[in-house]
Amino acid sequence: MTKQERAMNASKKNRDVLQPGPYDRRQFLKTTAAVGAAGVIGSALSLQSAQASTPKRGGVLRQALRGGATTDTLNGGTLQAAHPINVSWQLRNNLTEIDADGQVVGELAESWEASDNGKVWVFNLRKGVEFHNGKSLEAADVIHSLNLHRGEESESAVSGIMNAISDIKADGKQRVIVELANPNADFAFLMSDYHLVIGPEGTNGEQWDKGIGTGPFILEEWEPGVRALTKRNPNYFKDGMPYFDAVETLNIADVAARTSALQTGEVDVIEDPDLKTLHLLERLPGIDVLEVGGTRHFPYPMLKTASPFDDKDVQMALKLVVDREEWVEKILKGHGYVGNDHPVGRNQQFFADSLEQRVYDPDKARFHLKKAGYEDNLSVELVASDVYSGGVDAALLYQASAKAAGINIDVRRLPKDGYWSEVPLNVPWHVSSLAGRATIDWVMSVSYAADAPWNDTTWANERFNKLLKEARGVFDKAKRAEMYHEMQQLVRDDCPTVIPAFANFIACKTDKIGTPEKLASNSQLDGLKNCERWWFA
Repeated sequence: MTKQERAMNASKKNRDVLQPGPYDRRQFLKTTAAVGAAGVIGSALSLQSAQASTPKRGGVLRQALRGGATTDTLNGGTLQAAHPINVSWQLRNNLTEIDADGQVVGELAESWEASDNGKVWVFNLRKGVEFHNGKSLEAADVIHSLNLHRGEESESAVSGIMNAISDIKADGKQRVIVELANPNADFAFLMSDYHLVIGPEGTNGEQWDKGIGTGPFILEEWEPGVRALTKRNPNYFKDGMPYFDAVETLNIADVAARTSALQTGEVDVIEDPDLKTLHLLERLPGIDVLEVGGTRHFPYPMLKTASPFDDKDVQMALKLVVDREEWVEKILKGHGYVGNDHPVGRNQQFFADSLEQRVYDPDKARFHLKKAGYEDNLSVELVASDVYSGGVDAALLYQASAKAAGINIDVRRLPKDGYWSEVPLNVPWHVSSLAGRATIDWVMSVSYAADAPWNDTTWANERFNKLLKEARGVFDKAKRAEMYHEMQQLVRDDCPTVIPAFANFIACKTDKIGTPEKLASNSQLDGLKNCERWWFA
């Protein structure tokens, strides 16, 4: 039995209990196959935002997300895809979170203040917050949870950021003092990272999969890579939240299957719909399309230690043979904008809008190939997968546009399952997708710093790393803008990665789901916090 079948089978079992009604798994799979083959029937495009209504409690939210794997855990340090991240945030909280305006606000931390020019941060914890097991939240819980991401032995994806901390200590039970080795004006933003969820003191290893947290929902069932079932936390500290009685979260990797599940009423929400049929899906009665601009982008990272990607001219040639306008038009169907080979979105503070936009130029690419010693042509392999909607199609489009410069790109397709754990850093060149981060320092620190855990190119630029460190302690905005502009240029011109486009975050839901008037744009699904922020209208 496939993961999709197991997910839907388990879904039936719990729906009989939580939301009685007829259900035929065999018919669902049959319908899925039919829709996948025939496509969505309809016409016209008219993207719309959900109409906000007065939030009310009740109902079981059923959602189909992607990115899950059988190797997933609920240990914050290992999270890397929408399905487990969303489940984790149903169960746990951070010290801070990002609101719909892109600002950092308190979550478990009621307030905070910085001193010593941003080297010392004091977080004042909310009183009366309880874990699902009845234990009261204290400073010791926060210290334990954050310390798991520190040290040379830590395998956390954010160890690079957290190792900038020199000490974490308690000042009583409700205050946490964090001392940094160097100033960081954005430290409160960093505490909202989905890896840095807080669990009870002593939670280690497989204990994280029990799901004990302070979050809006309590874990009932967890099958990695397949599904999760959670129920409302009656003692949640956010007044009135959450609104749903329970949430069932399925991992459905296939976009046609997700779409069919929404159409047939098996789920209420899906993320990352197929952009090829989005305008048709939107026309169907009872379905809303939600779209917000964001920081999601699509790198093609090259390992600079692997030939021929170790050659600067080869890198530049590959940056010049991707037709960015065509990429946005054909892959994103216009739901995004061109990228400039760095990871900063144009809606972010300190975006370097003065940098010359790189454009498709096969003649100039040939010039760089000749400098690299390739007189006739260059043949390279690009590993691709539909880990995002259109991932393989984008690689094939890249392949087609590169031919004009004499570059032959052999696209090797791999399955979605296990792609993120098996491909990055293990193949010379691959298709990737990153959600971006709320600040420039953040995205640069996790993916472009020399010691970054997600540095998929193994790039190490001395000037870049010096600026990255220094800019963290600069509170003068003009000076900081100057430094971040230079860093964007260094990534654009020196880092062996191609970033052709940024995409809007898109999700689809039934019109029975109510949402806030403004959705967060730091990630998909209202910042991946839809389960606590949305409701049945």
